[in-house]
Amino acid sequence: MIAIVDYGMGNCGSIRSMLRYLGAESIVVDNPDQLENASAIILPGVGSFEHGASKLNLFRSALDMRVLHDKVPFMGICLGMQLLFETSEEGGMKGLGWINGRVKRFDFQGVSLDRKLVVPHMGWNELNVSKKNPLFVNTEIKDRFYFVHSFHASDVPAENIIGSCHYGYDFTCAVQRENILGVQFHPEKSHRFGKQIFRNFIELI
Repeated sequence: MIAIVDYGMGNCGSIRSMLRYLGAESIVVDNPDQLENASAIILPGVGSFEHGASKLNLFRSALDMRVLHDKVPFMGICLGMQLLFETSEEGGMKGLGWINGRVKRFDFQGVSLDRKLVVPHMGWNELNVSKKNPLFVNTEIKDRFYFVHSFHASDVPAENIIGSCHYGYDFTCAVQRENILGVQFHPEKSHRFGKQIFRNFIELI
């Protein structure tokens, strides 16, 4: 059973619908005790790092036990990926700190651009897979994913970066540390490309 963490920061229903379409059983959990029997965990999220980190406090101990100790497969989506890191420019709250790095706002000062770019970065963009990993098996070079975000991961160790994207400059949009995976884009909104990401995640269970 895949547990989708409901900490008040994401549309859990669309992710559950996608998993159901792919034949995977899932449950939306709003209590950390419900993570005890999960075979995998998904942490969605939309909104600010500061608010998300505060709301996630209820789940931190249970997540550390299931993900770091028990090594169940984990995927953070959008804000859920950002919360994997240590800090953010959005405030003083600490993230989970499972992967080294910080979260910063898009800043195009000093960047040579051929057109004006707006923030948030919103819409479809191609992904550059930087190393072999279980999440992007059977994906293609030109696969496109849907993004909506104003902040992105920065200062991430090279060994944890599995994908990047270009919006004014290259930024990290997919990470991995052992059983821990994170994507900045929304696979649940990325049609057939996103379905393949979920299929690959299901295969890890």
